[in-house]
Amino acid sequence: MDRIQLMASLNPFSNPQVTRRFIVLMAIATFVMFSIWAVVKSYTQTPLGDYEVRQGDIFLSDEKYDDALERFNAALSVSPTHRGAMMGRALSFMLSGRTQEAETELTNLIDFLKGNLEADDRTGTGTLAAAYNNRAILLDRQCRHKEALADYIAALTTDEVAVKGPGLIDKILYSANPSTPLKRAQFLHQRIDTLKEGECLLMPEKDAEERVYKP
Repeated sequence: MDRIQLMASLNPFSNPQVTRRFIVLMAIATFVMFSIWAVVKSYTQTPLGDYEVRQGDIFLSDEKYDDALERFNAALSVSPTHRGAMMGRALSFMLSGRTQEAETELTNLIDFLKGNLEADDRTGTGTLAAAYNNRAILLDRQCRHKEALADYIAALTTDEVAVKGPGLIDKILYSANPSTPLKRAQFLHQRIDTLKEGECLLMPEKDAEERVYKP
């Protein structure tokens, strides 16, 4: 055996094919381990309840309200004050026509947020504005317009940006001129003083466009 062959037998990496195969295998192993690490890190560092809430949001989008409710309940079982889960429960009830349960849930969420929000909690403030707006829609559709107007105003004064209405993409996809909390509040304000007992100020074509909010 000459010297070159001897060195090759002692050092397999002197063979370019072996070296190339080793590099490829190490790259694959690195990618797999990084992926596993990322998943584990995401799961372990995500606040309790967030994963279940994301699942619930997907079910809400698919109009699978019972499945969504189960996921939001699961989130609350591990994080009883999870704001996203509380809002999700309210919307599950609201969008499936369970009006009284939706109102109770939104009222509880509003009371909780008002009693626990820090001054610099922008996400919480946006959630509070959304809760006011969603309850306003609920009341409005029951012809409880004075209560609805108060909630629209509360939503706009709490965080007008959070409930300013659909963005450009939503306008293109859903409506060229969608209803917004501000538009509905203005509509009610102009008529509320002359409203007769039991009278409904409904605009079916606009009311159908008014969309709930979930920050």
